[in-house]
Amino acid sequence: MANIHVVLLLSPLLALTFCCLTFAADPASLQDFCVADSNNQGFACLLIAVKMNGLACKNPAWVQANDFSFSGLHNPGNTGNPFGSAVTPVTVAQIPGLNTLGISMVRIDYAPWGVVAPHYHPRATEILTVIEGSLEVGFVTSNPDNRLISKTLQKGDVFVFPVGLVHFQRNIGHMNVVAISGLSSQNPGVSTIANVVFGSKPDISTDILAKAFQVDKNIVQQIQWRF
Repeated sequence: MANIHVVLLLSPLLALTFCCLTFAADPASLQDFCVADSNNQGFACLLIAVKMNGLACKNPAWVQANDFSFSGLHNPGNTGNPFGSAVTPVTVAQIPGLNTLGISMVRIDYAPWGVVAPHYHPRATEILTVIEGSLEVGFVTSNPDNRLISKTLQKGDVFVFPVGLVHFQRNIGHMNVVAISGLSSQNPGVSTIANVVFGSKPDISTDILAKAFQVDKNIVQQIQWRF
């Protein structure tokens, strides 16, 4: 009789576990599309508001062609900044129809000698193609090797930046450069190394950064003040 009680007690837990494993094992979309509904970013579960990994789906009956389109990628970005570059994103924020599809893209404009500073995408691999001009690109492998893998690209060349690795681009010519990148996430995210290390809020302790970079604390403070 005791065994029956144990089985009855565990049955709901086992069913819940099986249910969760079933969802976790099926990452593919289970419908034609899930257009992001920016007005409904969560759902109620047991009277508790739960944040979704992504955005809730708009009612398919309300979906329009505009949910899957974006205009303006032909327009150059404004490179009048200290980096001499501009990124025009086309993610789920611009095309709601990208929600759950795991893909996005950007246009990147570079003024002469402009750079996209070292950064990484925590959620995406990037594949870049040069539309106009010459571009120096590269990424650094993870510890302990920290190997720099770089190349100069010409018009029509393609280069891949693996997910999570620090990478950069630089226009090495005297003319403007245009590139298009595809990313393997609807929301790839970006962490620029200088901003992360020296521009955190609140600041990382100057003692920690001085030791990490083997420089005087005053130098660290001067850099932090710039952010």
